[in-house]
Amino acid sequence: MDVFLMIRRHRTTIFTDAKESTTVLELKRVVEGILKRLPEDQRLYKDDQVLDDAKTLGDCGYTSQTARPQAPATVGLAFKSLDDQFESLRIDSFSSPPELPDVMKPQDSGSSANEQAVQ
Repeated sequence: MDVFLMIRRHRTTIFTDAKESTTVLELKRVVEGILKRLPEDQRLYKDDQVLDDAKTLGDCGYTSQTARPQAPATVGLAFKSLDDQFESLRIDSFSSPPELPDVMKPQDSGSSANEQAVQ
């Protein structure tokens, strides 16, 4: 089954999909193709735990139930620095959208009935 992932490092986010049977090393190769960093210079995380290259995504807990298209699972990414030490995992939060202009805010109770019907 397909799993949908959001690979994040600092302010960079990569959306990708893979099979549950894909290994962590194969996922690193996908990142290599995008960011041009060798797999041995990458470290992938689930929460704060480093993922083992030999394990599959399914073994790491990424399944079609936990990593859906509408709610992809987050995978942390850290790179090896010039001194051969891995940087600490850092994922910056997304920016908040600005407040809606008054013109776009609901004006009366009739509009909320329309919104409920759409959902």
